[in-house]
Amino acid sequence: MDFDFLSKTALFKGCTDEEIKHMLICLKNKIKKFDKDEYIYNVGEIVTDVCLILSGSVQIENVDVVGNKSILGVVRQGDIFAESYACIPNQPILVDVKTCEATEILFINVPALFVESNSCGHGAKLIQNLLRVSSRKNINLSMRIFHSASKTIRGRLISYFSEQVSVQGTNNIKIPLDRQQLADYLGVERTALSKELGKMRDDGLLTFHKNEFHVVTGEGK
Repeated sequence: MDFDFLSKTALFKGCTDEEIKHMLICLKNKIKKFDKDEYIYNVGEIVTDVCLILSGSVQIENVDVVGNKSILGVVRQGDIFAESYACIPNQPILVDVKTCEATEILFINVPALFVESNSCGHGAKLIQNLLRVSSRKNINLSMRIFHSASKTIRGRLISYFSEQVSVQGTNNIKIPLDRQQLADYLGVERTALSKELGKMRDDGLLTFHKNEFHVVTGEGK
């Protein structure tokens, strides 16, 4: 186990190597490897583990009753997923989780974590970090709802790019989504999204190459 890597993740922030080692022994952790496009969880399954990605990435999907799929997010190395479901006993997961590439995941048992937090201080640190991560995710979810509020594709793109410029601190941004993922994230068709990006480029609002964009702000117009 790479304790140096774990100590740099948000979940184990502030924990020493010895504390991490102790927690992993007590928390019934397990490590699993998955191939590309393999499902980690399907809708309806009961989740009891916080999942930390050691390598690779996964995407969170929602498929409606008529088969329309939307990507709710992509989780990458060092980040966690399924924590909200794991913290509620017998709560079925409401999304599908599928690997984007070959992926290795550390599963940490939440019921064991709550017991551990009562027996020593190590588990309490992990719970504090888990709360911080969950709060950040709630903010991100709120932002997605905000980006999707506009009735036009251009409005949704401008909203998303505005957030990325603010977060990255530069007009030259690199987004973590390809065209299909961006279309799914904003709730629009990929063809319509690509067409609108071309129009925005022609209108002098931005330039782009793959997932790298230069966004022209008000000062640069």
